[in-house]
Amino acid sequence: MVKISIITVCYNSEVTIENTLRSVATQTYPYIEHIIIDAQSSDGTMDIVNHYRARLTHVVSEPDRGMYDAMNKGLNLATGDVIGFLNSDDVFADNTVLEQVAEAFSKKGVDACYADLVYVDKENMTKVTRYWKSRPYEDGLFEKGWMPAHPTFYARRWVYEKYGKYDLAYRRQSDFELTLRFLAVHKINTIYIPKVLVRMRSGGASRGVWHILEGNIEAYRACRKHSLNVTPLFIAKKIISRVPQFFRRQHSEA
Repeated sequence: MVKISIITVCYNSEVTIENTLRSVATQTYPYIEHIIIDAQSSDGTMDIVNHYRARLTHVVSEPDRGMYDAMNKGLNLATGDVIGFLNSDDVFADNTVLEQVAEAFSKKGVDACYADLVYVDKENMTKVTRYWKSRPYEDGLFEKGWMPAHPTFYARRWVYEKYGKYDLAYRRQSDFELTLRFLAVHKINTIYIPKVLVRMRSGGASRGVWHILEGNIEAYRACRKHSLNVTPLFIAKKIISRVPQFFRRQHSEA
């Protein structure tokens, strides 16, 4: 039975974080530690977090150098065999998600797993606006702009310890660089769970045309850093690869 660490980073998230905390607290899988890394919120976020304090393993509230710095702080505190992230405006798709993650890691040789997610309306979380359908990993996918849905990505703690944490040189796409490094460079063994595990509110750190462009330029830089065979056309390919997500729907939501 693997112990799973869930890391939630937050800043001024009083509107959404209780849903996130409740989503973790109601998981049926018992071997969980939940870590909160807050960037010294100035609203009521910490009041809500403190209400759930008895169910939390670590709570840190202090200034940081951005989201990925906060994630690295969480990784430094995590003691689970397996580590994943749940953003402060996201929720698990149901209360068996971590059971499904644990089941994936019960299979011999699995170093990481990932799944599908849906983007939902920020006011109505039952309304799906975009469906991120993933696929089993194979070499060449990152060069096409693909990456696993980061909020569904779980890896063994030793993978972070051996191959490194989030590179703060990437302000918007450090998750792309990290998963590229793990899967394409170091060839860790992954398993794809063909189910939606996370409901993610639309918006977030990558919203806005300039932010999207800046993020895709960072992804291109990450590919070049790790000697992947890409040209500047990669940036357009990565943008285009997201278009089907706005038209695809879960069978149950169609």
